Amino acid sequence: MISHEPNSTSISLFRRVRRLEVDAWERLTSLYGPIVYSWSRRAGLQDNDAADLVQDVFWQVFQGIAEFRGGDGNGGSFRGWLWTISRNQIRLNFRKRRQNPQAIGGTDAQIRFAGHVDALQELDEHEPDTAITDRRLLHRTLELIKGDFNEVTWQAFSRVCLQEHAVRDVADELGLTENSVRQAKFRVLRRLREEMQE
Repeated sequence: MISHEPNSTSISLFRRVRRLEVDAWERLTSLYGPIVYSWSRRAGLQDNDAADLVQDVFWQVFQGIAEFRGGDGNGGSFRGWLWTISRNQIRLNFRKRRQNPQAIGGTDAQIRFAGHVDALQELDEHEPDTAITDRRLLHRTLELIKGDFNEVTWQAFSRVCLQEHAVRDVADELGLTENSVRQAKFRVLRRLREEMQE
């Protein structure tokens, strides 16, 4: 099992993002876009509104990344900063809705409005369940690096680390030596650590 739970984004990724490297921005949004989306949905936004909010949040990140000091180890975490931006954008979304209410009524509308009020109150709390966010970030990172390895290496890693099979059993299943399975595990874990440094 993987014991590594990413708490911060790699410093090298931040440096590349600050230099406006396109692939770094793509990596950042690929890692964190689904997390912002899930926070938005949890707060009660509909699918389209949550997708729009993700774009708004990353526009704010783009505008403020040069001043953000957490990515170089001298300040707060990126995820905490991202949560603050997301929370503010969600609140702004709900404020706009209150100012421009849609013409829907009935019990369903009242229930939805009550849910939005509760969601707004919850937004005053700290970042949503960090353990769940850590797992999502870890799995998203694994998805992104999977293409860096051949199928056999990935299968060896996956069966040992994610499915918790014994090295000997995986070696027999894949027709590898036990040492080859350990090397595959090591290579993927090293790549994961490079991508998401503690």
